[in-house]
Amino acid sequence: MANYRTSRIIPIILVIVIIIIAIASLVSLARVVFFSGSSTETSQVDVSQDALLNTGMTHSVQMTVRGPIVADEEFHSYQIDISPTSRTLRTYNGYLGSVVNEVTLDNSVAAYEQFVFALDKANLTKGTELEGDKNDVRGICATGRVFEFAIINGTDVVKQLWTSTCKGSKGSLDASVDQLQSLFVAQIPGAEPLIKRVNL
Repeated sequence: MANYRTSRIIPIILVIVIIIIAIASLVSLARVVFFSGSSTETSQVDVSQDALLNTGMTHSVQMTVRGPIVADEEFHSYQIDISPTSRTLRTYNGYLGSVVNEVTLDNSVAAYEQFVFALDKANLTKGTELEGDKNDVRGICATGRVFEFAIINGTDVVKQLWTSTCKGSKGSLDASVDQLQSLFVAQIPGAEPLIKRVNL
């Protein structure tokens, strides 16, 4: 009788153990599928935010603005680079980037810190970089302006996001371009007349 009961209990226990293992496996699989992507995205955001807020001498931020795709003589763009030690504005003419005007000013770590924290509050790191052809801005928004923002460490671009004034070319930036552009331009006293001089 004891053997009969044992022979009935053992298969039941085995079935219960198998069910528990199956449930545990499904839960683990669900975590990998549904939650691993979000944690990766969070870590990428944290890396770019850390790089943005770092006031070390190798760190800098950059904004590049280019105008409509027109004849070489009529094409204009400008770039503003801000680091803990310097602030530079360059305006360009033509697709080969002939410098029209250049202004270079000193900067301080304290001023840079305030600036990058303002960029962070304006969501500069918000947005996911596009890949491949989707991240190629050549020819994008041919009748409007294209804005590129980069967070740089030394010679490495930690994160680069872009947007444009054309509705069909939103790009990767998920923040107010007007707010970010104003913050960059305000770092260079007298920048606006120089930018207007190249029709931007």
